[in-house]
Amino acid sequence: MAATLRIQSDWSRALSRDEGEAWLSCRSPGKPTLYGSVTRRGLSSEGVPDIVASEGFVVGEVTKKSILISCPHENVSTKFLAPYTSFCRIHQKSITCLDISSGGGLGVSTSTDGTMKIWQAANGEIRRLLEGHVYDVNCCRFFPSGLVVLSGGMDAQLKIWSAEDASCVVTFKGHKGGILDTAIVDRGRNVLSCSRDGTARLWDCGKSACLGVIADCGSPINGIAVGTADNSLNLGTPEKPPSEREVGTEGKILLLAREDKKLQGVGLQSRQPVFLFVGSDAFNCCTFLSSTYILAGTQDGNIYQLDVRNTNSPIQVIHRSGAPVLSLLPYRDGFSASQGN
Repeated sequence: MAATLRIQSDWSRALSRDEGEAWLSCRSPGKPTLYGSVTRRGLSSEGVPDIVASEGFVVGEVTKKSILISCPHENVSTKFLAPYTSFCRIHQKSITCLDISSGGGLGVSTSTDGTMKIWQAANGEIRRLLEGHVYDVNCCRFFPSGLVVLSGGMDAQLKIWSAEDASCVVTFKGHKGGILDTAIVDRGRNVLSCSRDGTARLWDCGKSACLGVIADCGSPINGIAVGTADNSLNLGTPEKPPSEREVGTEGKILLLAREDKKLQGVGLQSRQPVFLFVGSDAFNCCTFLSSTYILAGTQDGNIYQLDVRNTNSPIQVIHRSGAPVLSLLPYRDGFSASQGN
């Protein structure tokens, strides 16, 4: 497993001052952690910080917004990026979930301060406060239109909100435990949710009704993702004809990131199991890279890349640290991951 090079989270602030200093560490599994620091000595004539590293570390390319640092002893390097902009006044405590509208104009976020807010993505100006859940709100996301928000909370309720006037237009009830993640099918006539109660459910937005339990795992489902399946994949056949209220479920596979160390694939329309992969720890999140390749992250810091056509063994296992993998998002030819460190 690869070495991990880290720099303290507020390095850009620490190095914005003359003689500012930030701490470094490089950790390889089974070896003592190497510690060091980077120090700013001043500015170049172009306004780029003059940065030097302590023994054992080397500073590469430096810009106003990034620093490339390497640890030759472990043959590892990392580019650290400063925030493009920061919004400090939206929430008072940790942010637990956020999403940006398809047009990029609005953001929605939930926090351990108990609030869910819609804000301008350009400047962080708060537009709406969404109030109605009892207890914590665990997840939020925009519909493809960018005008409607889907949320799930510890109150076992799934809600749909207007981003324009903050009204709650639909509330779904049926789960017996807190909702942990959601997904939207195509343009949003149907939505999906998963819960601590071990079930994943399909909902009809127009009728405010549950169309069916897609899976009942007997273990909390921490994350879900829906995607179009590869044509060669056998998704199974429904035991009975699907409801006419189901829209866009044909040819789709639902991924379930389960607390019992299992990643499961289920035919969305058939409700039939497609594969079951056992990982090293509880799965927290999952996503599609394509109709063939998927990713899933575990509590002990592993990111598994799998081919849905053959999940007997992973294509690769990425382990950058032992911190829980909390979310995964495809990005260009790769992906972004967040971890709990």
